[in-house]
Amino acid sequence: MANLIPVAKTVGSNRMVPTISIPYPLGDPSTSKEEQWKLRYHRVGVALEALATEIQDQTVFKTKI
Repeated sequence: MANLIPVAKTVGSNRMVPTISIPYPLGDPSTSKEEQWKLRYHRVGVALEALATEIQDQTVFKTKI
């Protein structure tokens, strides 16, 4: 999981899941707790799928939320 995908690519990360922001990578304090939970649940789910996916090259996994 990375805030700065270009930096993650440069340092050689092979699986990248975009996060929301630098100070709050898995949440947005301006939203409700329910909305934050949905964001976190989704991003962690994408990250787990990324770990279970066989890849050949650097891959950025898309997020819907």
